[in-house]
Amino acid sequence: MTAQTPIPVSPVAQPRAIGSVRLTTKARDGQTVIDDLYQQGASKVVFPRADVGLSGVLLNTSGGVTGGDRFGYAATAGTRTHLTLTTQACERAYRAQPGEIGRISTQLSVEDGATLWWLPQETLVFDGCALRRSLRCDLAPGARALIVEPLCIGRIAMGENAVSGLVEDRISVLRDGVPLVQDAWRLAGDMSARMLGSAVGGGATAMVSLTFIAPEAEQHLDRLRALLPDSGGASLLAPDVLVLRMLAPSGYLLRQHLLPILDHVTGGRLPLCWRL
Repeated sequence: MTAQTPIPVSPVAQPRAIGSVRLTTKARDGQTVIDDLYQQGASKVVFPRADVGLSGVLLNTSGGVTGGDRFGYAATAGTRTHLTLTTQACERAYRAQPGEIGRISTQLSVEDGATLWWLPQETLVFDGCALRRSLRCDLAPGARALIVEPLCIGRIAMGENAVSGLVEDRISVLRDGVPLVQDAWRLAGDMSARMLGSAVGGGATAMVSLTFIAPEAEQHLDRLRALLPDSGGASLLAPDVLVLRMLAPSGYLLRQHLLPILDHVTGGRLPLCWRL
C-alpha cells in the first residue's frame, strides 16, 4: 500500500461584516424629520420617540467588530434641525486574526442653526482585538455639537484584566474648514500594562472624551469640573469650545460620573437606552 500525498488545504477566508448608514435631516413645520436615509449590511438605525428633535439608534446586527470588518456612518443635521445619534448597546471589539484590523469611520456634518449630539454607548475592547476608528465632524459657523466617545478595556467583572491588542482612535472637529479639535491616540501590545503607567492611564481601564461646541460652552465649565473625579479634566479651547477627558478604574465608575455630566449638558434629554 502506497502512502497518499496530502492534499494541500487553503485557509478559508472568514466572513467579514460590512455595514453603513447615511442619514440627513431637514426642518418641516418646526420639526426635525428624515430627509434621506440609506442603510446597508450589518448596520441599521431605528427612530424612537425623542424629547427634542430626531433621535436615531444605531444597531450592529453582527454583534460586534472583529478584524476585517468595515463600518461607516455618515450623518448630516440640516439647517435648524436637532439630531441625536446613539447606539442600542455597547459596541464590542472582538479578537481579530493576525494582520486584520476592524475599521469604523464616522462622518458628521452640522449645518447652520443645527445641533447634533453624537452619543454612542461604550466600546468594549476584548483581548486580542484590532480596531481603528476615525470621526470627523464639520460644522457650519452657526452649528452646535456634542461628541462623546467612551471606551472600556477588558471586562473587569469577567476577570479579564490582561488585555493585549490594538486600538487607534482619531477625532477631528472643524468649523467652516478651520480645525477646532484634533484628538488622536493609540494603544498597542499589552494595553493593560501600558494603562498602568502614570503618564498614560494610572491604572484606569475606562476612558471618555467629550467635545461640546456651543455659544454657552463657557457657562458649563465650572459645573462640569465639579462633577469630575480627580482623574478627569475640562478646559476651554475657545469661549464656545469645551473639551473634557476622564479616566476611571472601571466602566461602572465611568458611567457613575459620566451620566450626570451628560444630563447637565443635554438638559436631561439623554436617550433612554443610556439608562437601561
